[in-house]
Amino acid sequence: MREPVLVIMAAGMGSRFGGPKQIKAVDDMGHAIIDYSLYDAKRAGFKKVAFIIKRELEEDFKLRVGKRAEAHFDVEYVYQELDRLPEGFSVPEGRVKPWGTGHAVLCCEGQVDAPFAVINADDFYGPGAYSAIYDFLSAERPESEYAMVGYRLRNTVTDNGYVARGICESENGYLCSITERTHIEKDGDDAVYVEDGKRCPVSGDTLVSMNFWGFSPMMLRELRKRFPAFLEKAMVENPLKGEYFLPAVADAQLKEGIATVRTLPCSETWYGMTYLSDLDCVKSALSDMRSRGIYPDRLLD
Repeated sequence: MREPVLVIMAAGMGSRFGGPKQIKAVDDMGHAIIDYSLYDAKRAGFKKVAFIIKRELEEDFKLRVGKRAEAHFDVEYVYQELDRLPEGFSVPEGRVKPWGTGHAVLCCEGQVDAPFAVINADDFYGPGAYSAIYDFLSAERPESEYAMVGYRLRNTVTDNGYVARGICESENGYLCSITERTHIEKDGDDAVYVEDGKRCPVSGDTLVSMNFWGFSPMMLRELRKRFPAFLEKAMVENPLKGEYFLPAVADAQLKEGIATVRTLPCSETWYGMTYLSDLDCVKSALSDMRSRGIYPDRLLD
């Protein structure tokens, strides 16, 4: 059994946040959210990490995060670049936005050849989630069986604006479908999503994807196979902002019956920095967890 790899997506632009939030300090010791993720991953059992980054962030990222990680993990650096496209395609004029989470993970092809978990660099998932996904990936199972850590929607929204979430339907512990909603707003204990100008209510108990997945290498092959069809459509419909969503590729495989996704429920509260105004909330939550002994003051130093 090959050692599971933790893939961390850190190449997002952070446009709503206003800067490179992947390396933003969230405590007085200078740790970023990613440092807490690495600490949780290490105690869950992960020994290998692949960071997906942009080349223009490389120097700062390695200085602020990579150096510490390399002392505890076997580390790979993967570069998500706009022009990393299949033969016959080119970057549309004026496009600066990355191609999305599906493209980010696809860039790992050739460097990740074992079962792997995928997380966002700027999301705090909670320690239990890492243990659950590591145990899943460490067990012998069919290559067509994936996993997803599922969160309750009310535990994943912000008071400071809208977010994107994969809305999930599951049955008997397996995912039935996942629909990407790109504009979800908090509404008390529940939420609403906006689609075609309409506001649609959704329960706070709804299971959502926070892009915490467990995959076999089969997913990389599926991402490569489906990417050209996405590009052909995006070049016509939304050449500057169209995104290749990882959940959409997983959902397509479900619909075709070629893969299953086990849902690993999680009662943790998500914390992240979609907006700069989220920073104080994240700092407060992590300070409280340190005071309760969940994390030490120094993580991987």
